[in-house]
Amino acid sequence: MNTWFKSGSPWVWLSAGGVSISLISVIGLLLLIASNGLSYFWPSEIHQFSLKDTEGKNSVVIGEIYDREQIPASQLSHTNLVLPEGTETVERLLVKTGNRELVSLDFRWLLVPQITEQSTPEDLAVIERRTNGNFYGRIEKVIKDGQEVAITELPVLLERVSDFQEEIDELQKDNIGAINYQLERQRLKERKHALDETLTDELKAKFSAENAKLEADYQVLETELLALRAKLARDQLVMVAMGGERVTINFDQILKIHFNNQMSIIEKTGVFFSQIGAFIGDEPREANTEGGVFPAIFGTVLMVLLMTVIVSPFGVVAAIYLHEYAGKNVLTKILRIAVINLAGVPSIVYGVFGLGFFVYMIGGSLDQLFYPETLPSPTFGTPGVLWSAITLAILTLPVVIVSTEEGLSRIPSSMRLGSLALGATKIETLWRIILPIASPAIMTGIILAIARAAGEVAPLMLVGVVKMAPNLPLDGNFPFLHLDRKFMHLGFHIYDVGFQSPNVEAARPLVYATALLLVTIIVALNMTAVSIRNRLREKYRMLEH
Repeated sequence: MNTWFKSGSPWVWLSAGGVSISLISVIGLLLLIASNGLSYFWPSEIHQFSLKDTEGKNSVVIGEIYDREQIPASQLSHTNLVLPEGTETVERLLVKTGNRELVSLDFRWLLVPQITEQSTPEDLAVIERRTNGNFYGRIEKVIKDGQEVAITELPVLLERVSDFQEEIDELQKDNIGAINYQLERQRLKERKHALDETLTDELKAKFSAENAKLEADYQVLETELLALRAKLARDQLVMVAMGGERVTINFDQILKIHFNNQMSIIEKTGVFFSQIGAFIGDEPREANTEGGVFPAIFGTVLMVLLMTVIVSPFGVVAAIYLHEYAGKNVLTKILRIAVINLAGVPSIVYGVFGLGFFVYMIGGSLDQLFYPETLPSPTFGTPGVLWSAITLAILTLPVVIVSTEEGLSRIPSSMRLGSLALGATKIETLWRIILPIASPAIMTGIILAIARAAGEVAPLMLVGVVKMAPNLPLDGNFPFLHLDRKFMHLGFHIYDVGFQSPNVEAARPLVYATALLLVTIIVALNMTAVSIRNRLREKYRMLEH
């Protein structure tokens, strides 16, 4: 045994065990997130429950089963529920009932002993709406252009509504949005001339003519928009809810209609992937508890890429100075200690610093110098994607510096001296010899920076991220990339949906789905950087040897 310990084998097994436990934990966590998140997109069966309460009243509940749990029978003593002798626990079901215009909550707990009958009728439909969540019930009438038609017309009506809605979205976001943007730009230009005391009568007439033309174009587009909305309002669906109530739903509120109980496995698989696609490509609705997360995906990727572009050159230059040029004195030691200590500063402190220095000081100064016509409404003196990227660049700067300096320290001094002996200057040696060999280490630092920045939330809450951003930072209006705008972020979206949602039960699957998406994006960004690093390592392997 003593020989075995001296051989070092216990430490090998201990290291292997630690790595195995860590790997199993990570895989288990990912499986937990994936199972809970992806199940949200699978079309569940719609159940119809016949209930009889303790007072003998009968009722019907229609919905999807979300959860099951066992509760102690002692907790039900106040309900006068009659249970068999010796019953210790009672099962209850969490059912999503939707129909917000009829009931106050989306979910309802049902006690299994009160259920007299449970079935899955094939005529039950689930209607996904733009507002008020899902509606569960039976279709009684389909009305097209004021006339009742057969239920077989549903696909045609849904396709027509989808076409109309695409035209409406294009009018609102692209055409009308562009005109509103141009009108605002005209107003700011006119105000700037007024502040500079260069607003002549000729300029006033020019601005008035341009504004009149834009207003005329706006009126034409508004007329088209009202006409499209009138066409949408002609088609209706009459539904029968679980209590027998009849509810009329306009087709302009309907996104999808599914008869889940009629679907085969293949049809459910198709709906599953289509709902995943909608989740990735659509905008959020209903206080972020419905719809997709595309603005959050876009904001997260844009912010991370912008942060990477900012932090990479500054981190590499700082590391080169500390290792190649700075003398080995007290000041250099203090700088290295400061860099290492910066890596341990809480991220919220960086957020406070970014808010005070970048947003209020630099952004406010930029507004005073270049955008006085917009004041008191700030342009850059307010949180935005630019300040978020710079703040996270400072947060991740120590990671890039330390990684790059370690890569530089592994390069033998003989390579530097050999290059200088052959007549190369110090700059040429750095550019052609040192940096190519150290590029894998630089990419390692960038990978670590991306991994940390993509998951940070606390500083972003102060310097740019919001619950709902009406416009993306990228659009068709000059200068196309608007770095002054606020943005959505997947990390903050998880926090908001999970802890600030008015409907916690409905939001819980979305939390898992969004977390899985965030992990996937981080892995994709990291794998891209790792691939680049491996190519650089192979390319300069011979040079290193």
